[in-house]
Amino acid sequence: MENNHQFDLVAKALGYIKDHQQRQPNLEDIANHVHLSKFHFQRIFRKWAGISPKEYLQHLTLEKAKESLSKGRSTLASSYDSGLSGNSRLHELFVKMEACTPGAFKKRGRGLTIYVDVIKTPFGDATIGETEKGICHLSFDPSDIIHFKNWYSEATFVKGLSKNGQLVQQYFKDWQAPATPIGLDLVGTPFQVQVWKALLQIPSSQLVSYQDVAKAIEKPKAVRAVGTAIGKNPIAYLIPCHRVIKSNGEMGNYRWDSNRKVAINSYESVHLQ
Repeated sequence: MENNHQFDLVAKALGYIKDHQQRQPNLEDIANHVHLSKFHFQRIFRKWAGISPKEYLQHLTLEKAKESLSKGRSTLASSYDSGLSGNSRLHELFVKMEACTPGAFKKRGRGLTIYVDVIKTPFGDATIGETEKGICHLSFDPSDIIHFKNWYSEATFVKGLSKNGQLVQQYFKDWQAPATPIGLDLVGTPFQVQVWKALLQIPSSQLVSYQDVAKAIEKPKAVRAVGTAIGKNPIAYLIPCHRVIKSNGEMGNYRWDSNRKVAINSYESVHLQ
């Protein structure tokens, strides 16, 4: 609970900084917004980010986002050029994606055992679901587990983490790519899976636009459909839909709260360069 509470304070502060960055709010302004003394707030913020709110503000400018967009666009294009239809090297180093068959899609989890648990991340607690093939659910919204269990209504649910869940938990502790790639077990339409696969090619601390993703999958007119597919992403962070922003450098919406999107991208820009 403390982990979530502290992140909620940080996310609220980041939202305030983002909304008022033109006037460069000082530490006292930000602390007052979250109803803390500036010393207490500074301590919580440094514990989470490792740097001061003022230093963090430098990573929230539109110029920084646009610079990252340029880098991300280049990376995404080169990933596709090297053969995204297979598993590119970047993809293989971190996660291995497997989409379920149409037959399995219809069974709604019949015969499956799914491990479910809650793990701590720098961005708040996350609920994780895992089959023997890999992670099939990762969400920062605890209410999502209700829809998840309804979808897999024929599955057997067991509390705890299996091998891939343990890899995810460890990754959020040390931020080191696992020796064995994390498996993902996805349920989605062929178009959705194609979009999610594209997102896996975006390195941490780099951003792309919705238009970039549409172009990368060779469907440049399908920007709206791409946005819808991104919004249906069932696996937070590991499929990095948070790295897709508006072409003008604004962060845009996020399934798990727009302030969390700002926090994740800002955290990556500081820690995962």
